Amino acid sequence: MSKNYYPTIESCIGETPLVRLQRLPGKTSNTVLVKIEGNNPAGSVKDRPAMNMIRAAEARGDIKPGDTLIEATSGNTG
Repeated sequence: MSKNYYPTIESCIGETPLVRLQRLPGKTSNTVLVKIEGNNPAGSVKDRPAMNMIRAAEARGDIKPGDTLIEATSGNTG
């Protein structure tokens, strides 16, 4: 049974759904799964590394609750 809801937006990160392709060209017995990265909270594969960077900064004491984070990397996570 799949979850119908998540308690927080953060809990969605790393839970990227896998979908089995139903139709493949030719005859094959292979199973092909695709990740639906668009279902991540920010719609990107970069959600996991970004969350890890935030958690590491919290652990070091570089950021704390109430601080404002600005992501201005123009498409790069850096």
